[in-house]
Formats: sequence, structure tokens, C-alpha cells
Amino acid sequence: MCKKMMHYKRYQHWNRKGDVFVVCVDEETTPIGLVCGNSGYNHKRTKPKLFYLLFLCLISFSFFLAPQLFTSHHNFSLLYSFSSEEGGLISKSDFNVCSSVSNGSICCERSSIRSDVCVMKGDVRTDSASSRITLYRNNGHENGEVLRHEKIRPYTRKWEKNVMDTVDELDLVVKGEHSRIHQKCDVKHDVPAVFFSTGGYTGNLYHEFNDGLLPLYITSQQFNKKVVFVILEYHAWWIMKYENVLSHLTEYPIIDFSGDKRTHCFPEAIVGLRIHDELTVNSSLMGNDKTIRDFRDLLDLAYLPRIRSLIQDEERDARMNMEKHVSLPSSETKMDGKQELKKPKVVIIARNDSRAIMNEDSLVKLIKDVGFHVEVLRPQRTTELASIYQVLNSSDVMIGVHGAAMTHFLFMRPGSVFIQIIPLGTDWAAGTYYGEPAVKLGLKYIGYKILPKESSLYDEYDKNDPVLTDPNSVNDRGWEFTKKIYLDRQNVRLNLGRFRKRLLRAYYHSVANESLRFRHQSV
Repeated sequence: MCKKMMHYKRYQHWNRKGDVFVVCVDEETTPIGLVCGNSGYNHKRTKPKLFYLLFLCLISFSFFLAPQLFTSHHNFSLLYSFSSEEGGLISKSDFNVCSSVSNGSICCERSSIRSDVCVMKGDVRTDSASSRITLYRNNGHENGEVLRHEKIRPYTRKWEKNVMDTVDELDLVVKGEHSRIHQKCDVKHDVPAVFFSTGGYTGNLYHEFNDGLLPLYITSQQFNKKVVFVILEYHAWWIMKYENVLSHLTEYPIIDFSGDKRTHCFPEAIVGLRIHDELTVNSSLMGNDKTIRDFRDLLDLAYLPRIRSLIQDEERDARMNMEKHVSLPSSETKMDGKQELKKPKVVIIARNDSRAIMNEDSLVKLIKDVGFHVEVLRPQRTTELASIYQVLNSSDVMIGVHGAAMTHFLFMRPGSVFIQIIPLGTDWAAGTYYGEPAVKLGLKYIGYKILPKESSLYDEYDKNDPVLTDPNSVNDRGWEFTKKIYLDRQNVRLNLGRFRKRLLRAYYHSVANESLRFRHQSV
């Protein structure tokens, strides 16, 4: 089967006679074939020339790219990731086609499956009342005619029609220089602007990082903070939540496009955000070879001042408690005053709804028995990100069940361990959205795929039901089945004997890391 040969599976369901279109990419990122419909026809594994591959893709898209293309939810979407790093169809030259734009012109990058980006250079002026951005060209035209007109929705889920339809659309217009007298500048900026939307799936932690912050970093870091952010569908809570990070990307006030009716004038505008792949930065597509580790370094800088403040508060509380109690020698310090190796720390990211760990108390006891300190973290929407960052940045292992909260692996130090518990029916998503990106960050990733008996669904379905024995066949029926069965109604009861083996691997890895740090500090 195609699925057994490929490293990544990108697929989308059409409600068109049950046809399914799949592009298969093997472990060496070599295209091995296309499977169309239910005819059972498969191309044998070959290495076609680029022209032949593009020809096949054009034919496939011409037949199947219809409005119903986008009916499935984002977790199972068409050609979900095409980056050069994963052997996709977008090369560096395709991705940065607008890297050099002449003055008075507009260039749009529309080849990406994920997002459109347009670059306008010259006399750029905003008109929020008409959702328009105008570039005035020095070419002698006096009749006010539109020389070029582009439309764009500046959000990074381009292939999802349902969500993109909810994102505000901008008109990008090019006019002659004499038309500018009718649109005078209220605020004149001497640095470029980046226009993007915080609509769509904003409100979900994974999407806030994957669709928002990381693309914003990728698009804007080249300006070294000398850039103005202009936001469509502006949310004050989003600004407050990420103000620590945003302040390291721009040194200018952020503009609410719809709320600020003034005409803002810029020497350049980038409309839309560039995105590489799931929760990562592809250095081959960056002009300065930045990676996901550079983004994490930025998070360190962003949260360090607030973390220092939190630590000071904790130390003050500790001193107050010491005044009330007799101080005893620390279990982590020898009586002769010499420092011992500290126990490694595990943080469990606990869920409050579905996909909860039903035997969490027993898991905590097991983790302690293995030799860890353990802390259970239950993030809420109102939990300050700096406090979560402080906990995870100082931990050695993060454990959690697949879901948006696994985005917090970005807060772990490279070299630490991430254990993701993978419920039934979530294998592909768990690896693609979190497992593979964690490895790119430099974490040791351990995936724990549960057995049917470890799922709460085992008590609801016959042991031979496809829900338990063949989750892929259930997922193939559509997103609504995946969500209803595997995401919304499933909890896990871990087989602690099986899980202990993963804990031991994490423990030995963490102790080895700590020993290495200890030796370096002792030198």
C-alpha cells in the first residue's frame, strides 16, 4: 500500500463519488506516485523528472480542484505541508520570488499551498474604510485609472476555504502618481509595514504559534525590529498575551487596521505572512539561515524579564515561610555543603476535558518511583505564558496527551525530553504537528502510542470494531468522525508497565544531561 511506503501522508477528502487524491512521498522524499479515485491504479516507484511530476500535478489539480475541495477540517487537509526540507514542490526560488521588488511595483507570491504574500514598494497608503492599500506609481498617469488590482486574505490557512472566507480581504491597488492628491498622509512612516490577520483559528494555542507568531517571525525578523505591524481583525487580548514576544519583533506601536481610520503611509508593505511547515523555521528558506532554535532564543529573551520577577516573588514567599518554620538541610545538598546532582524534573501537561489521563494519580506516583520530581501543570486560557515558560524551561521532561497544549514543547530547552501520549486515531497528526517539529528543535522525542485497551473507547465498542482495530479507516470517512470519536470522546488509562519503559529512557537521558552540566560547572 502507498501508506506503508511513504514518510508523510497528505490527503484531502472530496465528496465527489468517494474519490480520494493522495500524494505519496517516501522516506527519501522521492515522489513515488499518485493514487486517484477507487480504481486501484498505482504508479510503481519511480523517480520522474521534475517536468513530468509537474505535469501530473497540473492534470490532477485541473480535475479535482473544485469548491468542495476544502470541506475537511484543518487536521486532514490537502497537501498539508510542501516545503523543500520535506521534499515538496516549493523551492527556495519559488518561496522568495518577491525578494527583490523594484520601486513603484507590486509582486505577489501565490505558489504556496499555505499562504499568499504580496510586496508593495514605493508610496504605499492605507484606506481602512474601503479595505484598500494603494501604491502610487510615478508614471505620469493623470486619470486615476487602476493600473493593477490584487486581492488577498492575509492569513496562513490558504487551502482551507471555510476558514479563509471568514478572514477580511484586502484590495491592493496600483495607481498613477497624480491620484495621490486625493489621499493625503495622516501618519508617515519611514519603515516597512507587515499586514496580517489574527482572525481564523486565533484562540487556539497551536494556531496562534503555527499560523501567527512563527510566520510573523519568519516574515519580519529581516527588518531587525524596524517594522510596523498592521493587524486585521485586531484583538486586544492577543496583543496583551504576546506583548513580550511582539516587542522583540517590532519597536513600533501596533496598528489596528480597521479601528484606525487614519491614512498611514509606508515606503514598503508586505501583505500576508510566509510560513514554512508545522511549528518550525526552515533555514534553507531564510536569507540569514535562521532556524527554530533562533525563534526559541527569542522566546528566552522575551520571557526572561518576567520570569526574573516571578522568581523574586517566589523567593520572597519562601523567605516568609522560612521565618515560620525551622529550616532543615535540603535533600539535594550533602551535609558537608557539597552540591549533589539534582533529581530531573517531569512536567505533566494535564487536560481538563477529553483525552485526559484517567489514572493520573498513579502515573504521578510511578514517575516519583522512577526517580523524578514531578509537577502537574493545568494551563488555562488565562494562565500567563511566562509562568508556563518558567516551569517548562526549568524541566527535563514534558509529558502530555496529543492536543494543542503540546505546542508548549517550544518552551523546553533543546536536549530535554518530550513524551507525547498518542490516543487511537491520532498517529499521523501527533507526529506531524508535534513529534517532528520537536526533533527539529533539538528535543529527544518519545511517542507513546496507546493500545486499544488503554483507550476509554475500548469500553464502548466491540473489540473487533474498526474504531479500535483500524482507526485509519474511520479517519478516512471524514474529519467529523475523527473529531467526534477520537478527539472529543476519548480518554486514556495508561498501562503503567508499558509506560515505565519510556520513563526510564527519559530518566537515563536526563541524568546523563545533568551529569554533563554538573561536570562543566565543577570545572
